[in-house]
Amino acid sequence: MRGDRRRPLLQRRAWLFPMPGTRADCGLVGRYQALQVEAALGNLASGDGAAVAFVQQDQARKAVAECLAATTTLWLPVYGVGVAMLVGVCAWFRDRARARSVPVG
Repeated sequence: MRGDRRRPLLQRRAWLFPMPGTRADCGLVGRYQALQVEAALGNLASGDGAAVAFVQQDQARKAVAECLAATTTLWLPVYGVGVAMLVGVCAWFRDRARARSVPVG
């Protein structure tokens, strides 16, 4: 749950982030990035396992964040249309209620 608070709202709940499998796919991207870091550092940091683990974790986190940000950005127009429709419906109901309350003269 602690890591969940660091992500933007649109990425926290599955019903707000409807792309099936995206979260899992982004997790796989993070694992792949961690493996790439390990392969790239190879013998350079063989004596300091903690440093390699830190760099792996950091790069994996960045890769997952970039993946989720990219997929969320693809859905922003859908969320924008939804908000616009909600505002329009609320304005229409408010206008109708105001029209009913004004006495006909």
